Amino acid sequence: MIEDGCAPPKSLRRRPTQRRSARRVERMLDACAELLDEMGYEGLSTTRIAERAGVAIGSVYQFFPDKRAITQELTRRNVEQFVSRVGRRFLEEDYRGWWEAVDAIIDEFVDMHRTVPGFRNLRFGDVVDLNLLDSDSDNNMVIAGRLRGLLLKEFGLADSQELDLAVLVAVEAGDAVLKLAFRRDPDGSPEIIEAAKQLIRGFLSRQLKSWSP
Repeated sequence: MIEDGCAPPKSLRRRPTQRRSARRVERMLDACAELLDEMGYEGLSTTRIAERAGVAIGSVYQFFPDKRAITQELTRRNVEQFVSRVGRRFLEEDYRGWWEAVDAIIDEFVDMHRTVPGFRNLRFGDVVDLNLLDSDSDNNMVIAGRLRGLLLKEFGLADSQELDLAVLVAVEAGDAVLKLAFRRDPDGSPEIIEAAKQLIRGFLSRQLKSWSP
């Protein structure tokens, strides 16, 4: 079975225990996100992150060993924000079935790509390391596990290996097509985004026949 959560955090040397320290770490993550948009991962450095965040370089190393660790923590923040946004939509909106929920999931991914600093250059860490979230599972498998958990909770689907496989393939396929959408258009090609929705809905409808609209 696909695991629902990310592996225990390994990127931070230590967790901030005071509010001031937590805010400082958030500033570092915000700075990392901004710099990713400006110069990409190759141009990123702990020195630049410290300067942008307005903290001493020693403060960076107090919490992170290197730029990969900062990027790893930013990736986890992206995942938590994505899952939280999807979960909030599930609570606030009424769906006729899982197929409308799939559209909502894609809409949230697209909106984060357009509006969240650093997301278009990092997404869920795949541009840095396919195992950035979990050393034992690739990043999309972690995302599939989180989305699977939301769908199980919201729609009461029967948990099974078939569901695991269907969600994982849907995530991989959707990720590939949405990358194409943003490669051709900085805001995401509406036609390709719609094609991604149709592709995933069609695939899941065939795989999960008993839950089809």
